[in-house]
Amino acid sequence: MSIRRPASSVPSVLFVCVKNGGKSQMAAALMEARAAGAVEVHSAGTQPGAAISALAAEVVAEVGADMSAGSTTPIDPVLLARVDRVVVLGEEAVVEPVAGMTGTLTTWVTDEPSERGIEGPERMRLVRDDIDRRVQSLLTELTADAG
Repeated sequence: MSIRRPASSVPSVLFVCVKNGGKSQMAAALMEARAAGAVEVHSAGTQPGAAISALAAEVVAEVGADMSAGSTTPIDPVLLARVDRVVVLGEEAVVEPVAGMTGTLTTWVTDEPSERGIEGPERMRLVRDDIDRRVQSLLTELTADAG
């Protein structure tokens, strides 16, 4: 049974990466901060790691988002089937559609500064800024569709 949301309800998004400790958590925290309740936000990993990246949490906090209380989680097939949008961050994570899935599956090939020799906090800020631009664009799209 698929669950379809009424046109007036809050749009939902699931951000996914491999470990669910960095990029997907950053995207979720940024969306929560930017959307201020206008979007239901989730994150998960295809192979969840042990913990949230402290450096990712630190650089996200610099722009007013908070991912410090998050924990890494696997993809919930029920959630995957019901959200409006699934955003996979990076080409390493692969999300297979599930039966009854009603949302759109998108992959963001995010900036990877380490490929240019940029590491540490500078790398993480560039990753954050790339994800933040994409999140703000997605927020505009989701809230325009929700009306």
